[in-house]
Amino acid sequence: MAGRQGEHEHEHVRVAVIGSGFGGLGAAVRLRREGVTDFVVLERAGSVGGTWRDNSYPGCACDVPSHLYSFSFAPNPEWPRTFSGQEHIRAYLEHVADTFGLRPHIRLDSEVKHMRWDAERLHWEVETSSGTLTADVVVSATGPLSDPKIPDIKGIDTFEGKVFHSAQWDHDYDLRGKRVAMIGTGASAIQIVPEIQKEVRRLTLFQRTPPWVLPRADRAISGAERWLHRQLPFTSKARRGLLWGIRELQVQAFTKRPNELGMIEALAKRNMYRAIKDPVLREKLTPTYRIGCKRILLSNTYYPALAQPNVDLVDSGLAEIRGNTLVAADGTETEVDAIVFGTGFHVTDMPIADRVRGADGRTLAESWQDGMKSLRGATAAGFPNWMTIIGPNTGLGNSSMILMIESQLNYMADYVRQLNTLGGRVALAARPSAVNAWNRRVQDRMKRTVWNTGGCTSWYLDDNGVNTTVWPGTTTEFRSATRRVDLAEYEVVRLPKPADTESKPRTEKVGA
Repeated sequence: MAGRQGEHEHEHVRVAVIGSGFGGLGAAVRLRREGVTDFVVLERAGSVGGTWRDNSYPGCACDVPSHLYSFSFAPNPEWPRTFSGQEHIRAYLEHVADTFGLRPHIRLDSEVKHMRWDAERLHWEVETSSGTLTADVVVSATGPLSDPKIPDIKGIDTFEGKVFHSAQWDHDYDLRGKRVAMIGTGASAIQIVPEIQKEVRRLTLFQRTPPWVLPRADRAISGAERWLHRQLPFTSKARRGLLWGIRELQVQAFTKRPNELGMIEALAKRNMYRAIKDPVLREKLTPTYRIGCKRILLSNTYYPALAQPNVDLVDSGLAEIRGNTLVAADGTETEVDAIVFGTGFHVTDMPIADRVRGADGRTLAESWQDGMKSLRGATAAGFPNWMTIIGPNTGLGNSSMILMIESQLNYMADYVRQLNTLGGRVALAARPSAVNAWNRRVQDRMKRTVWNTGGCTSWYLDDNGVNTTVWPGTTTEFRSATRRVDLAEYEVVRLPKPADTESKPRTEKVGA
């Protein structure tokens, strides 16, 4: 339906969802289940899938078991492996879009350029690459792994070869017989290295900090298992519950007792020693920080690949590029034909934040210039009727993000319910005091976690050294904290009554 915006008319919807990965599609399903059909899903690309569409590099797979890395309301009895590859996860998301009838709501090739809160009409004006619309509520599900980060390396513009990020893999470029540099040793890099090592002439891996790598207990799921899950769905649910329970018990060591992680470190060292016989290389690959401080990686092939004669490990970060020569921080020089950056994403400086302008005229990026802060990982002070899925401090170090996403969908659903109950043109604005209280609670719990005490610098930390990424507790605790919206943490904003002389929206106090 159409709604008036100044002298122009734009399409108006109850809810605009941004992104079509797990968060966006999950939000769409949940909205329909709540009886909300007046919504759109705005997707910048030409198909759904989010990070599982964008990341198609060789070896791309999930490091969370398949039955846990899927929606509880959309179990998949056909997962082919215990840890699924990118193509199967992407197919699963396409299947979700079809099964739940989401296609009519999805606007492809509709990148959000800017969104502005209209305080006079109490709605969001959303400008996209395919047109402008207005929405009562915006749900941002762009995800933290959506915008690749390439470091600003001196001389990169002088490089004469091929350069691309792991999330923007150039499948038309043939790596066979080439001298290739892999920059970074994170989750993507350890999957890429074993795949391309087999075909390149020489692979040089630039490592600033070695990761902890545990064995990957991956195997094919048998036809009998899949048949059982199809015929008896409760078996699939039980499998998921067991996987969840194990991780829920493990999280205590990360959040409360990091000193108990020594046994896990021993397993990781044994995994390395089996493949790496060279004592010098072993020393370079052995982390000096507590396991879990950085993301723990899973691979059975990473270390064997590094032991191959066509692989060189530069135990230093890339500092400069001079033509086709890469210069490491320790002075090591390497001539290559192609550079692959496995350098991660904009996580603690969410790119969408520059495009969101709130009630006081500031962008979300300006509001968060001293660090990301939200209420229960969802809403931000100064941005009424705007929420994010996978917001600040909702990440996990050892379990499935789908669990956290579904908790946030519970919160989103109750948020919309509360708006409906309040009636009329109304907005909920997170109280700054509530946002600050929540963040103090989170950061106080963060102090004793391995992510803060483990002795490393990770992508979980922002420029101020504050962990604005990970949730310092169990998924059960987070689900409890996001089960419903507490109106005492919000101001209720309404349009002025017709008799009011002032034009500013009215603010109601609800709760204590």
